Amino acid sequence: MQWRELETEPCSLARALAVVGDRWTLLVLREAFLKVRRFDDFQRRLGIARRVLAQRLGGLVADGVMEKVVYQERPIRHEYRLTEKGLALHPVVLSLVHWGDAHYAGATGPPVLHRHTVCGHDFRSVLTCSVCGEPVDARAVEARPGVPS
Repeated sequence: MQWRELETEPCSLARALAVVGDRWTLLVLREAFLKVRRFDDFQRRLGIARRVLAQRLGGLVADGVMEKVVYQERPIRHEYRLTEKGLALHPVVLSLVHWGDAHYAGATGPPVLHRHTVCGHDFRSVLTCSVCGEPVDARAVEARPGVPS
């Protein structure tokens, strides 16, 4: 399997990695979920080279994860907003953040807490079964072939 050919692999994880599998791309997504929208703000917060940021944002736009929207006409300026496809990545990014908190935060604890605005409590990611609602872990999942692609 070649890295540049991931999008053609008959594997959903490989195809997803072709879109978001780069460290800068995941950090751009993290910032987008923190309501960062403008190129200069992404660049300043991440400390990323402008060329690299332009490539990552361009890829996310091309893949339909973000959209480039005009927010000022003169001079013309754009911002980057998550699409529905991009918003669907929130549980993935949040799960990675919480995994990092559990395994790498150290004695000081997580650098950022996440509060559920509906109930007002801080929470941790939990994967649950869409049918019965029970928590799902790796030992409780059986993989089987799906529809051939």
